Amino acid sequence: MNSKPIALITGATSGIGRACAELLAANNFQLILTGRRTERLEELKVNLENKYATTILTLTLDVRNRQAVETTFAALPEHWQAIDVLINNAGLAMGLSSFESGNVDHWDTMIDTNLKGLLYVTRNIVPYMIQYKKGHIVNVGSIAGKEVYANGNVYCATKHAVDALNRSMRLDLSKYPIKVSAIHPGAVETEFSIVRFEGDEARAKTVYEGFENLVANDVAEAVWFMLNRPPHVNINEMTIMPTAQPMAGVINRK
Repeated sequence: MNSKPIALITGATSGIGRACAELLAANNFQLILTGRRTERLEELKVNLENKYATTILTLTLDVRNRQAVETTFAALPEHWQAIDVLINNAGLAMGLSSFESGNVDHWDTMIDTNLKGLLYVTRNIVPYMIQYKKGHIVNVGSIAGKEVYANGNVYCATKHAVDALNRSMRLDLSKYPIKVSAIHPGAVETEFSIVRFEGDEARAKTVYEGFENLVANDVAEAVWFMLNRPPHVNINEMTIMPTAQPMAGVINRK
């Protein structure tokens, strides 16, 4: 049986998830990649397998669907159950409006994806980690989980919940021992703002104008640092920001 370590990445078809997949594949990991877009998953699988001679299992999955998550991970082939790393990356923001005019459908989507989806996936993977006596969970949070900003309300609330869950997981799972870490990025230019503004690429582009933002690989490299500490070292959390962004709602633009 192949002895390469195994990493499971949710939301792997773009942005930080895709960058993590590329970096781990380059470093001899086998990958379980999940996402909602089958064509993108398959394209990524072919690309990474050819480039790095690794093995990849793709799972088309919406983490918001509890039954689908439970069924999918209960049916994992035995070899793929020995998961070394779980990167909870699937997440999104929708809308940017003051609380009193917030779109409740947007709220539901953010809560179901950023919070409940993370819970569903982690709850179904942790028993495998306990069984195989190994594991490192990396939760992708946000600076919005450390500070609130104008019109961020419910998105900030979901990422504050991720921050709290990360600390709770760290406490509860240390006895096994399973490592737990969080990465909290500031402004990263991915598809994030395009999703937030429901496909309005022109508006999304303005978010990143006038300063040098983070890119997905900046975050992936920070995650890789967390994963490569010796067994006795756990990075509980890391906040990573563009130099031009000292806090959540402040960017120094040229």
